[in-house]
Parts: sequence; structure tokens; C-alpha cells
Amino acid sequence: MTYKETLDWMFGQLPMYQQKGAAALNAKLDNIILFSDVLGNPHTKFKTIHVAGTNGKGSSSHMLASILQEAGYKVGLYTSPHLKDFRERIKINGKPVEKKFVKEFIDGNKTFLEYHRLSFFEMTVGMAFRYFAKEEVDVAVVEVGLGGRLDSTNIITPEVSLITNIGLDHTQILGDTLQKIALEKAGIIKPNVPVVISERQPETETIFNLIAHQLKSKIVFADELSHPTYVTDLLGDYQERNMKGVLACIRQLESFEISEDHIFNGLKRVVANTGLMGRWQILKENPLVVCDTAHNKEGLLWVLQQVKRQQYRQLHIVLGFVSDKDVKGVLQMFPKEAKYYFVKPNISRGMAVEELASLASQQGLDGKTYKTVKKGLKAALAAAETEDMVYVGGSTFVVAEVV
Repeated sequence: MTYKETLDWMFGQLPMYQQKGAAALNAKLDNIILFSDVLGNPHTKFKTIHVAGTNGKGSSSHMLASILQEAGYKVGLYTSPHLKDFRERIKINGKPVEKKFVKEFIDGNKTFLEYHRLSFFEMTVGMAFRYFAKEEVDVAVVEVGLGGRLDSTNIITPEVSLITNIGLDHTQILGDTLQKIALEKAGIIKPNVPVVISERQPETETIFNLIAHQLKSKIVFADELSHPTYVTDLLGDYQERNMKGVLACIRQLESFEISEDHIFNGLKRVVANTGLMGRWQILKENPLVVCDTAHNKEGLLWVLQQVKRQQYRQLHIVLGFVSDKDVKGVLQMFPKEAKYYFVKPNISRGMAVEELASLASQQGLDGKTYKTVKKGLKAALAAAETEDMVYVGGSTFVVAEVV
């Protein structure tokens, strides 16, 4: 197969969560354990940092990788989903995995993958760990795909675990309360391995304390720690929360040599070092055009607060969602004075624009519908004056079509 044929097979052979939702999940670790054994258990060949959470885990993972790169380490980075290119998921020192490796990995394991019906995520986790082992990384920052306890990445024993925050997302899979979701996220806590919690939340702190105590794992609540003032090139006021968790994680890495300069430079050069996109990313000036991948109530609350602090004459919002979110609850947070351009991300889970417009109208939000994200953005740009602002978001998949 060519590289393109390989990707087509990966995306089409089996349902993946991004397209199908809960139906694509295989909620157990049997397959990834078996696959890892066939691959020679590559995840045991390098050190790791494990990152879970409802919001902020992607940004936090990239910050950690950038700091470690500045300290001179060869750093693997596994994240999901990707925005434009599948290879964004698997990087070493900011460089995506080679197309040749992706092709050869699938070619070499295709029979096993088909016979055992591995999920898209299971096969990509195996691919990432094999690549990191082959390239002999010093450490890999591994972002959880969904939840934690039964996530395919949860076969590693990291140097430190980081849980960024807990919010009501993927409730049909992880549970419908913060406590239930916290139990799933806490599944990444390992015996005698320190765990950092970015934010102390009254609903979840007892759960984290109890599990950490049972496993004899040191627990650190990062928002209670003081640290020097740092600046990051990741825009968005919410990055301050992420930074606290990252800094607490760095302090727990006893076997690494990381100086203040490494931290300072790593946080300032996250985009350059790791290639992160979609976090309060400015696409255009005059009018100001910003996109952000926030897609649940907690994440969008932070982003919308920042939108309100911007200076503009008129706010234009290009908005789309996937259908398995609490869209009605989320729409209640959006400003009624904005002009809306309702769009559908180009995936099967994308919410129909007619349904979105109807839900928005019930919340007093006025706008027009567009068949594609690009058409909605084009209309917003045509209507916006120089002193206006255009915000694009609601879903990672909306942002993926504009960056």
C-alpha cells in the first residue's frame, strides 16, 4: 500500500471514536496488551509522563515536551486527535513520524490488526510506542485519548502522572457526574508513582486523595503551589492553569536535569518546539480572527471569558458541534449580541446545521446556516469590518478545517 492507501485503510477498516463515537470504543486493555507483547513491549524501553484530564491535557503535554526538549532530551510526544495530518499524533522533538514508518508498521502488522480487530486508537498507540522505542527516545509524553483507566495508553508506568482537570465531557462513556469521571481519570495513577492534579475541585479531591493513598502515591495539587512567573507562547488565559500543573510535574522528575532556563525557554517556545495548533490561535488580524479547540462547557467557559475581554465593534462566531455533546447546555453560555454562522464539521458525528440553528434560536442566538465550515468562515469574513472579531470554534473538527 502507498502511504495514502495506508491511512485510508486505518481510517476505514474499523470505526474510530472521532467518527463513530461510543460505538468505536473497545473498553478494555486486552487488545493493546496483546499487541504490545507482539511488538516486544516497546513501552518499557523508555521513560514516560502520562497526562489525562477533561481540558488542557493537550496543551500541558506540549508544554512538558517543549521543556524537556530545551533540557536536551530526545522527547517523544503522543497526542490525539490530529487537526490536519495523522502524523501530528506521533512526534519526536517536534518532528512528525515519517510516512515510511507509518506505512511499514501497518504493512507489517496488518494481519494481526485485522484478525484481532484492533481499534484505530489501539493501533496508533502501538505504532507510537514502537516508534519511540525504535528511535530510542529518552522520554515520551503520552496523552490519554479518553478517560484513563481503560484507555489504550494506560499500559505504561510513568515517572509522574498529571491530571489536568475534571469536567462533564464524554458523559455517555465516562459517567454523568464529576465523581464518576474522576474515577476513570484516576485510573492512570500507578503504585508509588507521584500524581499531580492541576486543579483542586471539591467534587473530586476526595477520590484522588483516596486512590493515591491506596496506591502509596505522592499527590500534589498544583494550584496551591507558588512558582516564578513564566510566559508561554500558547495564547489563551486558561494556559496559566495548565502551566501550574506542568511546573508541578517538572518538580517531580527526580532523574532529569532541568534548569530554570530550560523551563523559561521551553514555555516560551512551545509552538516552535512541538508544532501545537488550535489553542487561541490567531488566524488573521484586522479583523481579528481566532480559533480554539475548546469543545465542552468548562473549556468553552474559559475561552468565552477571554472573547469578552477583547476589544471589537461586532463579534462574529462561526460555530459547529458534534452531536454527542450537551450542545443545548453549552449554547446558554454564548453571547446573544454576536452574529452567528452555524456550520457542520465534515464528520459523520457532526451536528446538522438545522438542528444547531434550532437549538441556538431557543437560547436567543441569531444566525444563518452554512453547509461547510469554510463557507461559514467566508461569510463571516465578508461581513466583518476591520475593527470586528471573528471567533471559530465549538469543536476540534471545526478548527481542523480552518487552521
